[in-house]
Amino acid sequence: MAQPLVKKDDDRDDEEYSPFLGIEKGAVLQEARVFNDPQLDPRRCSQVITKLLYLLNQGETFTKIEATEVFFAVTKLFQSRDIGLRRMVYLMIKELSPSADEVIIVTSSLMKDMTSKTDMYRANAIRVLCRITDGTLLTQIERYLKQAIVDKNPVVASAALVSGIHLLQTTPEIVKRWSNEVQEAVQSRAALVQFHALALLHQIRQNDRLAVSKLVTSLTRGTVRSPLAQCLLIRYTTQVIREAATTQTGDRPFYDFLESCLRHKAEMVIFEAARAITELNGVTNRELTPAITVLQLFLSSSKPVLRFAAVRTLNKVAMTHPMAVTNCNIDMESLISDQNRSIATLAITTLLKTGNESSVDRLMKQITNFMSDIADEFKIVVVEAIRSLCLKFPLKYRSLMNFLSNILREEGGFEYKKAIVDSIVILIRDIPDAKENGLLHLCEFIEDCEFTYLSTQILHFLGTEGPKTSDPSKYIRYIYNRVHLENATVRAAAVSTLAKFGAMVDALKPRVFVLLRRCLYDGDDEVRDRATLYLNTVGSDGEVIETDKDVKDFLFGSLDIPLANIETSLKNYEPAEQPFDINSVPKEVKTQPLAEKKAPGKKPAGLGAPPSGPPSTVDAYEKLLSSIPEFSDFGKLFKSAAPVELTEAETEYAVNVVKHIFDRHVVFQYNCTNTIPEQLLENVTVIVDASEAEEFAEVASKPLRSLPYDSPGQTFVAFEKPEGVPAVGKFSNMLRFIVKEVDPTTGDVEDDGVEDEYQLEDLEVVAADYVMKVGVSNFRNAWESIGPDFERVDEYGLGPRESLAEAVSAVISLLGMQPCEGTEVVANNSRSHTCLLSGVFIGNVKVLVRLQFGIDGPKEVAMKLAVRSEDDNVSDMIHEIVASG
Repeated sequence: MAQPLVKKDDDRDDEEYSPFLGIEKGAVLQEARVFNDPQLDPRRCSQVITKLLYLLNQGETFTKIEATEVFFAVTKLFQSRDIGLRRMVYLMIKELSPSADEVIIVTSSLMKDMTSKTDMYRANAIRVLCRITDGTLLTQIERYLKQAIVDKNPVVASAALVSGIHLLQTTPEIVKRWSNEVQEAVQSRAALVQFHALALLHQIRQNDRLAVSKLVTSLTRGTVRSPLAQCLLIRYTTQVIREAATTQTGDRPFYDFLESCLRHKAEMVIFEAARAITELNGVTNRELTPAITVLQLFLSSSKPVLRFAAVRTLNKVAMTHPMAVTNCNIDMESLISDQNRSIATLAITTLLKTGNESSVDRLMKQITNFMSDIADEFKIVVVEAIRSLCLKFPLKYRSLMNFLSNILREEGGFEYKKAIVDSIVILIRDIPDAKENGLLHLCEFIEDCEFTYLSTQILHFLGTEGPKTSDPSKYIRYIYNRVHLENATVRAAAVSTLAKFGAMVDALKPRVFVLLRRCLYDGDDEVRDRATLYLNTVGSDGEVIETDKDVKDFLFGSLDIPLANIETSLKNYEPAEQPFDINSVPKEVKTQPLAEKKAPGKKPAGLGAPPSGPPSTVDAYEKLLSSIPEFSDFGKLFKSAAPVELTEAETEYAVNVVKHIFDRHVVFQYNCTNTIPEQLLENVTVIVDASEAEEFAEVASKPLRSLPYDSPGQTFVAFEKPEGVPAVGKFSNMLRFIVKEVDPTTGDVEDDGVEDEYQLEDLEVVAADYVMKVGVSNFRNAWESIGPDFERVDEYGLGPRESLAEAVSAVISLLGMQPCEGTEVVANNSRSHTCLLSGVFIGNVKVLVRLQFGIDGPKEVAMKLAVRSEDDNVSDMIHEIVASG
């Protein structure tokens, strides 16, 4: 039975119920018999159709028989002349979506209505026919649809255009033939017709950038009268601007059109133009000024929707151009007391981004008054704005931190509380003076925290930062309380945190050991195991002596091995006399599936690793190479690069290459696939010319005896290079083999073969091949632990770039290192960015990189590069890679 809709009237105590309350499908289907009456009652028939439509829209399903009976009964209503009932019949046929056999029954009636003198019949008949017909019938009525598009009646024309938009998804070849009629409809005086015609015309041409550009050029000269169509045109114009390169003078194409739309009489057009200007890539203050001015006028509008739209747009602009929005601060301050809480929230967060240091305290008082009245999603926006403000004005950390701690104790969902905790953690890390104050706020929060994830996150953070404070002992009480009062997950985290305090603060070790011994009797095995581990490894029976550095690194050091790799290695480990060795776990970050990367349309070009299963890439390659006698004495494999295609898609032979890097050698593994059924290739080798790679000398090769059709195989070539040196060079490749003809029907191979060659693409060994992607869990801690002894800092000009994101991506690719903490993502319209990278250089040398980018001039990107590693030569080498790249 369908669920009733209950509506509560705020002004009255009694309830008003939906007219559909209690209706059942069976009863309505019985009522549908009125469609068969000789004397039709239009009013009653309309009521029954309304009930049927209600059931369908509530998700009620009709069986095939029921739907067919209702459909045929409804078709009998075409004999009625009642216009209202006819409209209900059209709706019912559309909703029932009849099968192809049933469509034939109503096609003649609908085609008759499509040529009727009653415009209402014509418009609705077009909509229904286009909804229920297939391509075959569509060709029969195409002539009528073309005429309808240019019909004088706007209702009919709009119906045909909207139908065209729907049909474009299923039969695009037919709709594309209507371009001339649609082009004519774009010039219509009827607002809705022009809007629908422009939408359809753009969809027809959307895959042709030149055609879209021409469309925009012709329409921006003032032929569009409809405000809705004008809004569409602004969006299409913005798309063209985004795709077009700037001219030599730096002026944007069509910018004058967008600016002229700011003076349009329709508010929707003004707002659309203002928003489009603010979202342009690399928008300048001069371009922003007119848009900000009209948005400022909207802030004082009497219409809530305009105030909301304006303040939300200004809020986004404030993230990238805060100074451009400062002129609106007085208007936004008046919105803090707006009845609409969404508007008030956006106003206050925008002011937080654009305000100065002196206004912080006043704004904080105003925020406190309405925080309890807004939803969690808006509270998160406020929290993020306060975090940004605190980083902008570090001296105000005390009042802002107190505000965050106060709202942390109030009611709220997980995402809201997580945003506050993350903000406090970031402030503690970036503002040293805020550390002790912030840690105490977090300690108070976990006393009454209902979220296990947040409790464990805070306990872990306490274990990292607490021992470094002036009085670490004051946090012990809060941590040990968790052992008694929380669930097993939090108790285990608390034990680890206690152990960190014992290991890092020697004076606290005896007291911490007493507490850890009590945890040996916990009801959960994880808690007991952790307590046992820490008591045995930190050792010394709790005496006040310094904990061994290796123990600290083992227990609490940052894990530089991906967890996925550890999991895979443990699954593959077979119990034996030899214990599991964590040093055998590959450190390379797995960035792609194990299967070889191949060009679209190609067969898999070679094995290179087991075809299925989770073993890591390095494990599989190492096993493969060690099984080849020529390479068995090359030592431990450092890194295997991603496959590089050496042939185009759909060629006779598919070849890609994997570069295997050893300390003194580089092995090229050529994965080959023969895609010609009539050929068998034998004695397949790759002749490598290393004349442009002077530091490399060929030492071994392993040919492939036979390469049948569609059966991947590998051939190898090994080069020697200076030990531990990131030698680079370019290699030319020629595939050489003997071709033998094969009878496809019998599979017989001819005895005689012909020697042949096939030119492959060139291959380069670059500096990034000697850096392995290895992530760190906490970049700041890892940076500090390496220390500044071998730090190298320099600045570079990267020249003109399309965007900051493109520059960041180029440098990451050049260095071949692992981005940390999501810093590879650059915010839209950002003019500065910091990216953190980590990796291991050949020779097993840890290296960390901090990149700071900034836009200097129109498109010029400047970069500051800071490198820390365990070897000064490696730090210098990273700078050389960037300088020469």
